[in-house]
This record gives sequence, structure tokens and C-alpha cells, in this order.
Amino acid sequence: MGRVRRKNWFTAMGVLFIVVACIAIVRDLLIWGPEFTSDFFTSSDITSEKISVGMFGIAGFLIILGLRGENYEE
Repeated sequence: MGRVRRKNWFTAMGVLFIVVACIAIVRDLLIWGPEFTSDFFTSSDITSEKISVGMFGIAGFLIILGLRGENYEE
């Protein structure tokens, strides 16, 4: 028949990580404003903004893993 690409959960999880990270950053922008949010990014403390940046990195890694998947013969 032809080459088929199966669904994978790596890409789905990567997109989910991006959505959750965006929600956290937008929430803090709406609550605290851009000045405080930028201070949270540059402070020495571990904040939700820094965790969101890490989530973007993990999401990129998961999406690359998902798109690099194998094709299967059917």
C-alpha cells in the first residue's frame, strides 16, 4: 500500500507543554503587568516564568522527538 505515519504522543505532549507555559505567562502578565513579570524573569529566585521557559524547551524536545518518528509500511 503506502507509507503511513502513526500518531505519536510526543508531539501531543509537546503542544500541551506549550499551551500550559503560555497560560502561565499570560496569567502573570494580566495579574502583575509587564514590569513585574520581567522582574520575575530576571530575579535570582525560581519563579513560574522561569519554569515556563523550561517547559518551552521540553516542548521543543518532545515535538522534535515526535516528528522524527518512524514511518511504517501498511
